[in-house]
Amino acid sequence: MSSSLNPIVARLRAPERPVWEEPPSRAGLTVKGLFLAVCCLGVLGPLWVVIVTSLSPRHVIDSVGGLVVWPHGITFVNYKELLSGGQVSRAMLVSAGVTGFGTLFSMTVSILAAYGLSRPGSFGHRVLLMALMATMFFSAGLIPTYLLVQTLGLTNSYLSLILPSAVSVFNILVLRSFFMNISPELTDSARIDGAGEVRILLTIIMPLSRAVIAVISLFYAVSYWSAWFNAMIYIDDQSKMPLQNVLIQLVQRNTGLPTGLSQRVNAGELSALGLQMAVMVLALVPVAIASPFVQKHFKKGMLVGAVKG
Repeated sequence: MSSSLNPIVARLRAPERPVWEEPPSRAGLTVKGLFLAVCCLGVLGPLWVVIVTSLSPRHVIDSVGGLVVWPHGITFVNYKELLSGGQVSRAMLVSAGVTGFGTLFSMTVSILAAYGLSRPGSFGHRVLLMALMATMFFSAGLIPTYLLVQTLGLTNSYLSLILPSAVSVFNILVLRSFFMNISPELTDSARIDGAGEVRILLTIIMPLSRAVIAVISLFYAVSYWSAWFNAMIYIDDQSKMPLQNVLIQLVQRNTGLPTGLSQRVNAGELSALGLQMAVMVLALVPVAIASPFVQKHFKKGMLVGAVKG
């Protein structure tokens, strides 16, 4: 009799688990699945419409009166015209160059700053850290920043697309936290063997931090590729405009079309809406290609790097 009561007594004595630790019910899994499906549809649906419209001939776009939901014939004429060496092709090269050089510069500065701040005995450690964190909450404002860029002679130059927003303090703090999680015994043993700080950073810290470096690099690259505000303020030369600013011109007004494309649109050979959608796709392609390769590093790079433990 006592043996049969033991499971009941044990269950009564066992503390109740919180609701979130209980296994999900079938109804809960169904609701979660439907919710995720709706979210995916909300993201992929507009993207599908943009891609289909960019691949549709002009007569199809005119017949439906706007965006095309289901393809009725496919043509690559919009992409062919955009990539034939005109303004859009040059804008893509400008964006690619700014993204490449900007990401390299930003990562170099961020890694060096994070490594220096991760060493407790470094010179001015706390003062520099507090100064960097203060910039996350206070800024000089747009007008002083513009005057500084103008005084340095950076207006209408590619450097104005990189330097004003080259470093993110948040990214530096994430890198710093990740570097501090690396076992100090590794760096101490390297110092005993005669390694300097630069060699420790290059041969020990960075190889062990590939995950967070990949994630932060993607953040910087997406930021540079999607940036448009700096070009709108500092660039007057149309030939130096990045892709995002050309996209804004194409979407906001048809008069923003280059001369050759504008003539073909007026002649009825091309659709202004199809060209706009094609430029949107070209702006999305690099990010869509790069994201899957970095996706596997997101969990380790962000969660481990963001929490000191």
